[in-house]
Amino acid sequence: MNFNLKEVFTAFMVLFAVIDIVGNIPIIIELRKKFGHIQSEKASLIAGVIMIIFLFLGQSLLELIGIDVNSFAVAGAFILFFIALEMILGITLYKDSEHTAPITATVFPLAFPLIAGPGSLTTLLSLRSEFYIENIIVAILLNVILIYIVLKTSSKIEKIIGQNGIQIIRKVFGVILLAISVKLFAQNIKILFV
Repeated sequence: MNFNLKEVFTAFMVLFAVIDIVGNIPIIIELRKKFGHIQSEKASLIAGVIMIIFLFLGQSLLELIGIDVNSFAVAGAFILFFIALEMILGITLYKDSEHTAPITATVFPLAFPLIAGPGSLTTLLSLRSEFYIENIIVAILLNVILIYIVLKTSSKIEKIIGQNGIQIIRKVFGVILLAISVKLFAQNIKILFV
């Protein structure tokens, strides 16, 4: 067992910044208005299961198509970089389709791709190239608990923090994410050219 509190904390913060559940509160509230009740437990659980499955099978899938983890980590660094730019500048570079049925709102778009989306899945494989898998699993579970709490109390959080508070949190985590993407890129790009 290679449990390391520093690794857990770093992986947790990276995933927290990428998932951006606090920054997604306005979207969550909009989904609640549109489709009524959203099952917080189900959305959190499905997102957690998707992330853990991808953590284990993502690397095999890459090997199957002939891509090494370091190349994927560099690609992941670019995705994190663009997500960070979206968060800091308040722009949208990636746009999802808007056709959503009320029945599936908990699963799509909430659990996937809003929570367990391309950014978080790419991040998991990037983290895997850097950290022990058990530390990443703990970080995922901690994020799932936090996601559940935020989903359950999203209306209250929005009233307490306010729209400006949410924007400030988003920008702060955007800067953290930008720094992480640069570090991830620097660490993996040199391995590719050795």
